[in-house]
Amino acid sequence: MDELLRAPQVEALLQKNGRAPTLASARTALEQLRAAIVAGGLHEEQIRSRLDDLPREVERLLRESLRYSLRPVINATGVILHTNLGRAPLSRAALERVTEIAQGYSNLEFDLATGERGKRDVHIDRLFAKLLSTAERQVSTIVVNNNAAAVLLTLNALAEGGEALVSRGELVEIGGSFRIPDVVAKSGAILREVGTTNRTRIGDYESAIGEKTRLLLRVHRSNFQIVGFTEQPSLQELTALGRKHSIPVLEDLGSGEIFDLHHIGVQSEPMIADSLRAGVDVVTYSGDKLLGGPQAGLVSGNRELVAKVRANPLFRALRVDKMFYAALEATLLAYLREDYDSIPALRMMRLTDEQLTHRARRMAERLREECPGLLVEVAESRSVIGGGSAPGATLPSRVLVIKPEKLGADALVERLRRWETPIIARVEDGRVLLDLRTVEPEQEATVVAALGSIAG
Repeated sequence: MDELLRAPQVEALLQKNGRAPTLASARTALEQLRAAIVAGGLHEEQIRSRLDDLPREVERLLRESLRYSLRPVINATGVILHTNLGRAPLSRAALERVTEIAQGYSNLEFDLATGERGKRDVHIDRLFAKLLSTAERQVSTIVVNNNAAAVLLTLNALAEGGEALVSRGELVEIGGSFRIPDVVAKSGAILREVGTTNRTRIGDYESAIGEKTRLLLRVHRSNFQIVGFTEQPSLQELTALGRKHSIPVLEDLGSGEIFDLHHIGVQSEPMIADSLRAGVDVVTYSGDKLLGGPQAGLVSGNRELVAKVRANPLFRALRVDKMFYAALEATLLAYLREDYDSIPALRMMRLTDEQLTHRARRMAERLREECPGLLVEVAESRSVIGGGSAPGATLPSRVLVIKPEKLGADALVERLRRWETPIIARVEDGRVLLDLRTVEPEQEATVVAALGSIAG
């Protein structure tokens, strides 16, 4: 060990990276060499070669140990809101805004007009009010760290100790095995199921209302569909029943749609504004799904009820910091300007067949020229929105079909995944598919370089 640490290459590593991590990498390198010698798999010449290579091996191990674990990847799966890949990418304006606000001080909770303490909600509440309010109804909005937190907080504030009525067909399970009944239980509210899995009528809600009823809960089935012999009361019916009995209606929308997806042929997602216009008192939704912003949980609706939710002690435990507000503010300003293509997730959804075909053909030609060891075709495919949004809805897309001559499809996908900038693709019928709907144009050169090096 002493001799290894005195090697010029390792001494340089000690000075640059510190003693503790360099020493740990040196120990690992020596232990691996000792194990190989004990196993009897090395002859004398190989042992001497490995000893000579020890400084380089220490450098490799050190570089690997100090590498960031959270890394950018290229999403070639065609799943736009890919939960495992971080859902919605932030816009350039949002990134610039986060950098600007995070690198110094800001007026997060400081009123510049009065010089007194302010509330962090004002930075986005004013923008949501412009997007969601109407002449008949003014809307307030607060932010917590994700939609599950928004549901938990709202239920605790409005229904703790009482009953929340929900249809059996809406008792969904979200990612990570978390279920709506569990969230309701943790909120302190009592779940009261009404109707059946496939058919629930407004009369089922009305017959279940009693002295303990505090809330009527509607949960959007954002990650699955029930088809066939089904029935569900309209929001207008549910809100009318709520008004009749002076019971607020809470709708968990999940995805949070402001841009109307009907324009791109997706019919199944309800819009936030539509729910509020239908009379829903409070809606909860995500910031990093269809909204296209950072991970966040939004609570919008009746000003008095939202103020009650904000006053709950849990709000402080679940609130978000200045970087989330900065990213949300920039995202919402893009909506107000109707600059939808500046929001990456919406831009990907709005790509046309013509745009995707042009890119796919151009990229296929380049691959054929630079990677003669690959068979490359352009084919039609279907992308999905993902992230528990618009279940069953797909968008027409174009994929590059890659057939390497020397590697199998699974081996190629694995090597792409291990590339310096990992490229995440999918395999179908023994072929590697790269869906260009989720690959940004500036990432194409990296994909070509990786394929050329791995299988060219």
